[in-house]
Amino acid sequence: MSAHATSRPKRLVILGSTGSIGRQTLEVVCGLRERFQVIGLSAGANATLLEEQAREFRPRMVWSGSEGERTALAAASGADWATLEEQAAHPDADLVVVGTVGSAGLMPTLAALRAGKSVVLANKEVLVMAGALVTQAAKQGGGELLPVDSEHSAVWQCLWGEEGSAVRRIILTASGGAFRDYSAEDLARVTPEDALNHPTWEMGRKITVDSATLVNKGFEAIEARWLFDVPLDRIDVVLHRESIVHSLVEFVDGSVKAQLGEPDMKLPIRVALCYPERVAEERESRFDLVRTGALHFEPPDMRRFPALGLALKAGRLGGTYPAVLAAADEAAVGHFLAGHLRFSDISILLDEALSAHRAAADTDVEAVLAADAWARAYADDWVQTKV
Repeated sequence: MSAHATSRPKRLVILGSTGSIGRQTLEVVCGLRERFQVIGLSAGANATLLEEQAREFRPRMVWSGSEGERTALAAASGADWATLEEQAAHPDADLVVVGTVGSAGLMPTLAALRAGKSVVLANKEVLVMAGALVTQAAKQGGGELLPVDSEHSAVWQCLWGEEGSAVRRIILTASGGAFRDYSAEDLARVTPEDALNHPTWEMGRKITVDSATLVNKGFEAIEARWLFDVPLDRIDVVLHRESIVHSLVEFVDGSVKAQLGEPDMKLPIRVALCYPERVAEERESRFDLVRTGALHFEPPDMRRFPALGLALKAGRLGGTYPAVLAAADEAAVGHFLAGHLRFSDISILLDEALSAHRAAADTDVEAVLAADAWARAYADDWVQTKV
């Protein structure tokens, strides 16, 4: 009899359950019902889908960002409503999946780590805006961070069994996004619909736009710096349009490990949820290198996609600059999707926000949240002058 057969299911809280990561997490759980029990679900505005999820998975706790829906949701699902932080730190939670977008994930992540939980982290902004605080909370509370991004999952898997001192360099791969073959002139005319047409991945709207500007890859470099304790100057980015090699690690002896697989977010989600086990999948298909064929790699074009360089700059500056970058980008992407801002203006806004910011002397939670609020207000005012 396996060790798992005699143990209880892992109890999951899923924050952002109606988003792309949340929905795919629940799909993974559906295939592993005997291993997982969903005890908490939360969403922002999609109360209808949240209610459907609650009826299916019967969690103890629910939360909706729509205040008017909470009472009806709790009544329909038979669950109690509890805030994101309450769910994240709940004594019965084993795993907390943070699939929210933006700064909304910060306080629940801190709460979970301080309570000693394992946090399956899919929210990029959390580590970008407050990497030092998050890693400190994990050390103090005994919690752990389990990465879900395909790139960070790849690096994480390559490091299993390795000493941190053996790492020479991390190489993050990037698909290049929807506009990887566009000229600078073409980029000035693209629409939100164009930006959301990602060539290889199916993701949420915000992260898909971030992939198109390549700021996403800068965020991931900052995340990797905190997740794996590797300085930014030893983290490189290469374009890899096939999205088969998810990232690589080069070691001090010259050896290089890479993690490969089809571009499917359910794989890194499954890896994080089941860690430290490798759980067999049910499908019969197997990765086929012959069918995959040639793999291509090239350097990113910083001139066409300056947001990547700006993100790396913010990471090097440290302090509250990354928080400003993340918040200004979230606001800028919102304005772009609403038709208030041109695609090419996103990087201009980020550049000017970073230039205008005066970093706080301390980077405690209050300073990070203040920088976040300042950047959002700055971005909104900036857009107003352009409309």
